[in-house]
Amino acid sequence: MSSDTDATPRGGSTAYGADDFAAEESSATAVRLDDGHHVVGDGALPAHFENPGLPPHVERMADTSEKAAKRAERQVAGLFTLSILGTILFLVAYFAFDTAHRSWVPGLGNVSTTNLLFGIGLGLALLGIGLGAVHWAKTLMPDAEVVEERHPMRSSDAAREEFVGIMRDGGEKAQLFRRPLIKATLGGALGLFSLPLLVQLVGSLGPLPKNHLSLTMWNGEPDGHGGYTPYDKRPRLVTDPEAMPIKAEHVTIGSVYHVLPEGLLTNEELGVEGLEHGQLEEKGKAVVLLLRLDPKDFKPTERGQKALSWGYQGIVAYSKICTHVGCPVGLYERTTHHLLCPCHQSTFDVTDDCHVIFGPAKRPLPQLKIDVDDEGYLIAAEPFHEAVGPSFWERG
Repeated sequence: MSSDTDATPRGGSTAYGADDFAAEESSATAVRLDDGHHVVGDGALPAHFENPGLPPHVERMADTSEKAAKRAERQVAGLFTLSILGTILFLVAYFAFDTAHRSWVPGLGNVSTTNLLFGIGLGLALLGIGLGAVHWAKTLMPDAEVVEERHPMRSSDAAREEFVGIMRDGGEKAQLFRRPLIKATLGGALGLFSLPLLVQLVGSLGPLPKNHLSLTMWNGEPDGHGGYTPYDKRPRLVTDPEAMPIKAEHVTIGSVYHVLPEGLLTNEELGVEGLEHGQLEEKGKAVVLLLRLDPKDFKPTERGQKALSWGYQGIVAYSKICTHVGCPVGLYERTTHHLLCPCHQSTFDVTDDCHVIFGPAKRPLPQLKIDVDDEGYLIAAEPFHEAVGPSFWERG
């Protein structure tokens, strides 16, 4: 049976040469690097490294000459002023040029004037602030080298309080108060630089909707400025896309009509002119479903009787825009008298003033109050009493 500790063959001896003795001596005198600190000179890591020191401090021109310091101050202020001019260029371009305006630039060709000036303005604004801060730090701020030994322990309370004091004195040491020109131009550059962001945030959202989201062509004729001019007489209900007025006697029980206010352009008439004048938007807001029920089908609730009274002999009209996210409510179940939105399955009970009985919608469909004129055609007796469609921030 062999032993792991037996280093020599049995019955013999081991012969050692000069190289073997040298290796054994080296192994006996070598120092392990993970064996802690040792006396310097024995080949191990020392307990402390010798401080190599710092190179001699080189005085800057601004440190020895007030004239040079003033010149550096003016240079920093000039760079901050460049940033101010870049911001002003951005703002002028935003308000002075239309987004469709284009200019020819060598090497770039025909480009958008606003995009070009926006890029130049913001580039100069950022460049001026960046170069000004760097030049300020290199010429006027303190450049004394500071050495602090690193250690894992938390600083003492006295050291922490001293740090707070140093930070409070930072402005003074940076000559911020001694150099009012830098202080004024830096404040102007940083203050104005926020304006492009605010202008884009506010101005690029488009014009304020005012009450345009709450009104439709059932309120009146669009005046082209977001408002509506009241009709001289209440508009008739017409079919889409034929634009044919509807008589009450033509609406049978169970039938459904897709109707619009009289005066909207038909699909064939829309064309480019209709798009430019927002006819599609008006059509989308004003679209109504017209259907007829037996008056006995309306529920005897307050909502059901209101729906019946706002209609005409069982004919009722409701907005086709779902109050969830604005999808078209296009499915009608004749046997249950339910209107269904196919997008998210919101279901409205027509017999109960289109109250929501299923789905994510939170509001009933707005009802359009209708009547008939002297010729028997259905008309809108009153516009919608509430905004159509989903919620928005003014509506809640």
